[in-house]
Amino acid sequence: MLDIRRLHMLKTVAARGSIAAAAQSMELSPGAVSQQLAALRQDMGVDLLRPHGRTVALTDAGRLLLDHTDRILAAMQEAECAVAAVKGTVGATATLAALPSTVARIVAPALTALASQHPQLAVTCLVTDQAQLRELTLGTVDVVLGQRYHHLPDTTPPGIDVAPLLDDPLLVVTAADRAVEDPIGLRELDAHTLALPPAATDCGQAILQACREAGFTPAARYVTADIAAQLALVRAGLATALVPRTAIDPASSGIHTAPLDGHPIRRLLFAATRHTETANPTTTALIAALRTAARQGDHATDLPEG
Repeated sequence: MLDIRRLHMLKTVAARGSIAAAAQSMELSPGAVSQQLAALRQDMGVDLLRPHGRTVALTDAGRLLLDHTDRILAAMQEAECAVAAVKGTVGATATLAALPSTVARIVAPALTALASQHPQLAVTCLVTDQAQLRELTLGTVDVVLGQRYHHLPDTTPPGIDVAPLLDDPLLVVTAADRAVEDPIGLRELDAHTLALPPAATDCGQAILQACREAGFTPAARYVTADIAAQLALVRAGLATALVPRTAIDPASSGIHTAPLDGHPIRRLLFAATRHTETANPTTTALIAALRTAARQGDHATDLPEG
């Protein structure tokens, strides 16, 4: 009989590209992972992986087995959800992956409320802007608080359910003593010294696409994905930035915010889970807390405008 742990290792190696990377993510030694994959190869009687430069790739047999593995793991997930639904109680643990820009105004309030409502539930939170949905498909996390910019195509992988939380616009942020007229047209930013995220990021791509649609290509003097760094440059009077509204602390001083006119740039914040036919009470409770915090944070306090 196939060992489910070995099948999961095969899936993880295929997703991460190497045995070393897979071992690190599973907190195992590369030797231990190699040993288990060798046992799986012996069980199947055929090679499942082959060298591919500095990484490894699936053989035809490996790809076929991975297809079945996905269905097996999905069936196990469904079984766990069905039993949890019968119990009808929120579980003891859950893991959330969240974007750094959502922590202050959504994640922290949500987890605070959740701790009061369900004190037995311990939520581990991974704050990362890298490949959250991949971690969801690998079973590393239970819920992802992710984003999708409206200017970019939807790349949600199959088998993932997405629950919208909030439509979050990007605001023009300038130093308080250099406030721009409210609202400001995107085309006007061509005359500003800009601090923007790298073009390879989702936010950077969305800004670049929107600016091109407005008739210009932005030239950033400062390039960083760190929103705190962008705001520091703005406060110093060195740059203008485009920052998601939920990423700006309402108590911030020394900055002015203004909406974009004509070519808005917005991101959809969502909670994503692995698809199951039966809702899991634990992830349902976590998503409900995130949704409440997102709505309350969106209406709580006006942002600085001078």
